[in-house]
Amino acid sequence: MVPMNNAIIMNITDRESRLALVENGQVVEIHVERRGERGIVGNIYKGRVIKVLPGMQAAFVDIGLPRAAFLYVGDIHRHIHDLNLMEDEEENEEHEDEQDPLEKAMDEQAATGLPIEELIEEGEEILVQISKEPLGSKGARVTSHISLPGRHLVFMPTVDHVGISRRIEKEQERQRLRQIISDIKPASCGVIVRTVSENESQAKLQADLSFLKETWQQILEKERKSPAPSLIYEDLDLCLRGVRDLFTEDVDNLMVDKDAAYERILEFMDTFMPSLKPSVELYTGDEPIFDHFGIEMELNKALGRKVWLKSGGYINIDFTEALVAIDVNTGRYVGKRNLQETILKTNLEAAKEIAYQLRLRNIGGIIIVDFIDMDKAVDREKVTNALQEALRKDKQKTNILKISELGLVQMTRKRTRESLTRTLCEQCPYCDGKGFIKSRMTMGYEILRAIAREMADGHSEKITVTAHPEVVQLLLEEGSDQLEKIQRDYHTTIQLNPDTNLYQEQFEIVSS
Repeated sequence: MVPMNNAIIMNITDRESRLALVENGQVVEIHVERRGERGIVGNIYKGRVIKVLPGMQAAFVDIGLPRAAFLYVGDIHRHIHDLNLMEDEEENEEHEDEQDPLEKAMDEQAATGLPIEELIEEGEEILVQISKEPLGSKGARVTSHISLPGRHLVFMPTVDHVGISRRIEKEQERQRLRQIISDIKPASCGVIVRTVSENESQAKLQADLSFLKETWQQILEKERKSPAPSLIYEDLDLCLRGVRDLFTEDVDNLMVDKDAAYERILEFMDTFMPSLKPSVELYTGDEPIFDHFGIEMELNKALGRKVWLKSGGYINIDFTEALVAIDVNTGRYVGKRNLQETILKTNLEAAKEIAYQLRLRNIGGIIIVDFIDMDKAVDREKVTNALQEALRKDKQKTNILKISELGLVQMTRKRTRESLTRTLCEQCPYCDGKGFIKSRMTMGYEILRAIAREMADGHSEKITVTAHPEVVQLLLEEGSDQLEKIQRDYHTTIQLNPDTNLYQEQFEIVSS
């Protein structure tokens, strides 16, 4: 079952890394990264402008990926640096979080700056950073406003700004941190203080900033020597990125199941957070770590369309090309007094669950929530407030409009990476793209984990795996080294049998 505390659980293999963040015994975030499919948000490229579109006030930039990247006029560094249109940070800092200052500045530039055709031209080389992954048929979105995240700070070499995470609530502490950063930051550069910096010493913040400044100088040096397009800087992988961004004083322990990853984490923490090293543990149990803590079951639930509420009601989550639709239903819940009370209770419970599911599944973009119709304005206000309160725990920026008389809520949630469903699933060939099934790679890893569980339960001289032919082919091509390792470690033989009568998600394991 899920550990009854705050924890980070990592399942690391040679080809796939999975991370689960647990808060108060509940899995609230799941991240998956695979070799060859590693996320690119935060990466910095030297690109070449291949097309300028004055009508859209945007440009396409070749950065060496299959699809050209999209650069909006407000994302061009020269727009702020040359015209000096940066807002005064002292006026707006009260309501900013770790990402808002840069976004707000860029949005305001777009309305008042020069048109894009006067800022860049086709064939020009430009340094850009990925701000949003390629999603569906769209290329990546890039910005020339570079931001380099560290453990305690985010360094922005193109923006003169000081920002404090809004999750640091004590005004005295905010003023202390603001003063420290004002004293140590370089002129014409920006720094955002992250939440983990609360109560930290000036020496630690200075060390973090020095490391980020040195990183920036290395990036500039590499840019000068590299042709366009080229990858100039690659962000940390999921293992170390999770430690950097998620491992705070509120996390009781971090557990990882691979020796090499464990050593990498300790080495990383020696530099950036030595005080938290005692909280890192190497998991050595026979049962797979995600099974042991009940996370595998939660992961499978997070791919389902229907989510049941404790009262007996449920919500349906449907993905479309343009938006995500969430429908609330009373289901088996019949209430105790009257219909309006039943509807209100279901909607209030659904509001909390929706906020949780958005974070767990990493759902972003435009979201439409269809709550059950409520006659009273006061009830609609209660549901809106409940949704807003539940979303306070979410680190991603959200914007919610008031609930309509029809019970509809329009909202947006910042999206930088694909959702969990789109990461782990692919369009189903059996339903002409109208639904999702687990991908061949997901099934391959699931079969490998099932074999590991089978061997952990007891020794078998031979294991026969029957699966869809394409899944078997993937295991032979991508998982052959892991299959050979299992056979060596357990002195067993693994036989793979393709069966065209099985769907892609079906498989059978027989021990003998």
